[in-house]
Amino acid sequence: MQGRLKYFSAAFFAAVLWGFMAIPLRAIREWPAEDILYYRIFTSTALIWPFILVFRRKQLSASSRYLQGVPQALRWRLITLTIIASLLITGNWFTFIYAVNHVSIQSAAFAYLVCPLLTTLAAFLILKERLTALKKIAIGIALASVVLLARGSLHDVAWSIGIASFYALYLVVQRVIQHVDRLVVLAVQLTLCSLFILPMLLWQFHPVPTGAVFWVNITVIAVVFTIIPLYMSLYALNGISSTTVGILIYINPIIAFAIAVAYFHEPVYTYQLLAYLVLFLAVFLFNWSALRKVFHKFA
Repeated sequence: MQGRLKYFSAAFFAAVLWGFMAIPLRAIREWPAEDILYYRIFTSTALIWPFILVFRRKQLSASSRYLQGVPQALRWRLITLTIIASLLITGNWFTFIYAVNHVSIQSAAFAYLVCPLLTTLAAFLILKERLTALKKIAIGIALASVVLLARGSLHDVAWSIGIASFYALYLVVQRVIQHVDRLVVLAVQLTLCSLFILPMLLWQFHPVPTGAVFWVNITVIAVVFTIIPLYMSLYALNGISSTTVGILIYINPIIAFAIAVAYFHEPVYTYQLLAYLVLFLAVFLFNWSALRKVFHKFA
């Protein structure tokens, strides 16, 4: 129990950190969403490689040896999937940043509530993974909550589904990429993201931000809300199951929703509350078997 607690705590605090990400994003909302995306990616890339070279050199060497040893066809498949994943995470980050600063924090929170269900649906359709009857019912209920929310604001729901879809497909691709250290893969993906967005940055020719507020918040986003929680999640997987980590991720949108209402004073309408309650029911049913296992372990 004592040994598992540190891994459980790492996963818990990673989810908590992600829940507060809207605060530094809102602090720089006057800058264009694409500029925030560009400099988040550049800063994260510049910081993650020194971290890997200092703390995860063994994993980097092992990943390199694995890629050199696999057949060429598999190597090219992994390269292609990594490129696709890089494009998907770029899309996810941009839609999330734009939604938080120009749509609503609640739309971003709703996206990460529905995301695990969309991930399972995508895995079922693309990877032909097995889907239990209870999970099918849960996904149906979740779709009902989306329809209910769309009746009040189709614009908000469109952004929520966009954010969730990018991330769900990213996770499906990540499932296929095996036997390579996750943090090393992330570093490579960030490097590719930097290469993808560099032409857009040069083409748009926005002046480089000079304000201290921008760079302080970008650095906080890169370190506190990108590298640290990702590393904590990876560390947690050494001692607890991915199912437990997945359930704890739901803390993220719950905190984000609370911040949207209590801190940023976003209005909450009756149809939204009803839609969230329906979605919570779907989430509960979707994770019922996993919740029983988690509660049994920590009872």
